[in-house]
Amino acid sequence: MNPSFDSLPARSRRHFLKSTFAVAAGFAAAGRAPGGSLPPSARLNLAVIGLGDQGGGLHTPTWCGVPESRLMAVCDLHTGKVERAKAVADGTQGKGSCTGYHDFREVLARDDIDAVSIAVPDHWHALIAISAMRAGKHVYLEKPVAYTVAQGRALVTAARRYGVVLQNGTQQRSMPTFQQAAWLARSGRLGRVHTAIATSPYGRQGGDPKPAPPPPELDYEFWLGPAPWKPHSPGRADGHGGYGWYQILDYSGGWITAWGSHHVDCAQWGLGKDREAPLTVETTAEFPKEGLFDTAWKWRSEFTYADGKKLVFGTENESGGKMDVQIIGDEGWVCANRGAIDAYPKSLLAERPGPEAEVWSKHHFRDFLHAIREGRDPVAPIEQAHLSTTLCHLTNISGQLGRPLRWDGAKERFVDDSVADRMLDVALRAPWKLDA
Repeated sequence: MNPSFDSLPARSRRHFLKSTFAVAAGFAAAGRAPGGSLPPSARLNLAVIGLGDQGGGLHTPTWCGVPESRLMAVCDLHTGKVERAKAVADGTQGKGSCTGYHDFREVLARDDIDAVSIAVPDHWHALIAISAMRAGKHVYLEKPVAYTVAQGRALVTAARRYGVVLQNGTQQRSMPTFQQAAWLARSGRLGRVHTAIATSPYGRQGGDPKPAPPPPELDYEFWLGPAPWKPHSPGRADGHGGYGWYQILDYSGGWITAWGSHHVDCAQWGLGKDREAPLTVETTAEFPKEGLFDTAWKWRSEFTYADGKKLVFGTENESGGKMDVQIIGDEGWVCANRGAIDAYPKSLLAERPGPEAEVWSKHHFRDFLHAIREGRDPVAPIEQAHLSTTLCHLTNISGQLGRPLRWDGAKERFVDDSVADRMLDVALRAPWKLDA
């Protein structure tokens, strides 16, 4: 099996999001009308690639359960996970409604699939997402959007080139607590906003580094894919629940990118900087001294923007409200997590958005489907996702180097620092390659 992407179809018949006219034409060709509610007979056909905690536990039942979609295919390198996901689909949609796959390229070759939902380890994100876009599929992509800064830029380029919707799985943008906090900060209710604080849980330490045979139901060689070859060890290929790959730099940026993709994104959003990169970053970080895990377990990063505003991201909660994200202004502050919101003065909590507020999503997954149907950006578009994830990568790079860095956001390069620049991307293990 040659893992080159060159054999994938350049377009499918459902590649219809080049413009509003193209959207309408595409739905007309499929017997669908843009706008309004989609009848059950015109549901968008979805596939889930990656069936771990997120893909199997969240994406699969969600796409089976929302009225605008139908789950046609599930794919994973672990045969047991494929069978479990198929059982969920069959139990919800009817027996035989969903086909299981081992190789994601077989899924992308299907012309009857409109969109894919990708929940694979981070080192696979860009490779599979760009292949999907080249095949004309819309993409719901789990966070962090990309494994490196360069791969994130390649995703932005591909989404523009192929004219598809790409929704990042930063679902906090669809949660009312974070929406209200961002609105209070951006509407001037806090006075001049000057600081944002984003807090992450501590990373994990430990992990068993002793080589052990992979389980027979897992295609471990394929799972490694573009990452450096390493012998299998217990927990290495396990995800969120087992923590494994999430805490190993060969596959992930650790909690810095996993939680930072959420909380840095919301902090930038509230700060009014989700379209502007900072000028500097300074990080102190601590890394495990033994065991398999090698991502930072403790850190503090401070970003400074051209106008002097600051964003602090770390594991020690510096928020006055002790929540995940806090935005501070001259006249008050607001902080939020997924279940609560607090503010000073308390009267701010009674404020409600008026007609000037941006339109918000209430359901992150359904917003993706509606964005496809309506020919618009989703609530978590690729440009903002790439920028927020870039800040997480800068945190990692500054922490690993142990020194402050200057950043050129327009060029996406460090200022006069060739050593740091080399950390903006990684070489892919042959024969895998990234073709945007």
